[in-house]
Amino acid sequence: MACEPSREQVPSNDGTANGHAGWRIAATVALLATLAWFLDTKAVATALAGADALPILAALLLVQAQIVLSAWRWRLIAERLGLRLPLGLAVGEYYVASLLNLVLPGGVPGDALRAVRLAKAAAAPAWRPVVRSIILERAAGQMALAGVMVVGFAAWPLVLEGRVPDEAAWLGVGVLVAGCVIALMLAILARGGPAAMRSAVAGLGVDLFRALAADGAWLTQGILNLAIVASYVAAFALAAAALGHPVPWVGWFTVVPVVLFSMIVPVTIGGWGVREAIAASLWPLLGLDPTIGFATSVLYGLIAVIGSLPGAAFLVFRLRGDARPAI
Repeated sequence: MACEPSREQVPSNDGTANGHAGWRIAATVALLATLAWFLDTKAVATALAGADALPILAALLLVQAQIVLSAWRWRLIAERLGLRLPLGLAVGEYYVASLLNLVLPGGVPGDALRAVRLAKAAAAPAWRPVVRSIILERAAGQMALAGVMVVGFAAWPLVLEGRVPDEAAWLGVGVLVAGCVIALMLAILARGGPAAMRSAVAGLGVDLFRALAADGAWLTQGILNLAIVASYVAAFALAAAALGHPVPWVGWFTVVPVVLFSMIVPVTIGGWGVREAIAASLWPLLGLDPTIGFATSVLYGLIAVIGSLPGAAFLVFRLRGDARPAI
């Protein structure tokens, strides 16, 4: 009886989790409904219905490349941390994580699942490298996209008329502040936090350097990260081309990275709503209708989900008793 959760504890935990999921779902619906209210929904539907299949197919192929390259990046980081991770296993788990991150609230349930599954499949000492490899892999991708976005901000006045728009500027400031806050919190926890927290973050800076910079890792990671970011931007540009309103070249490294980066804001499901709002507000800077920006973002979101659907097959296969991961 002592090991069994009390009846009072279970509803409380479930209620908290369901509450977090509920408000994210509500935020997603509210944002999309608000945008639909202000924009021409008929024009959006017409644009989506008339989308060219060839660019969509090319974008779907790019999604496959994104996932494989991201899994490779994860594998290289894991190896730097002393964890042997077969590429096939990494690709399968990354497909599952990508799909779940896009369709479930929170943005990280897929990452949490791959951490738990692989850590359980490994020996006890592998818990730390498994979890840290996932955290550092995601961080590497976000830092690369943030870097491209910063370059875009710097180039904005040179390639587009006028100053950086308020929406983009606030997003950039938010990213900078969030990064500083996270770094400060980790430093505080490493020195004066609870013992469990100190243990969790102990040596994180060393692992970060070892995984992403030491012994030439910076070059491999740099090339991989730029290739992955380029594939994301290209997939978004292909979504725009499919609607017959291609993004001008200057938008590739100014507006589009901002739209993509907005997806990490953890207030909706898979970035839906936030991404569309940013696209609609920034598209006029490229001389394009905000309705087309909204439609492009919607199509991109659908492409991302459909392109990740092989993750469902991997998940079913992995959940079978005879297909447990082994590392």
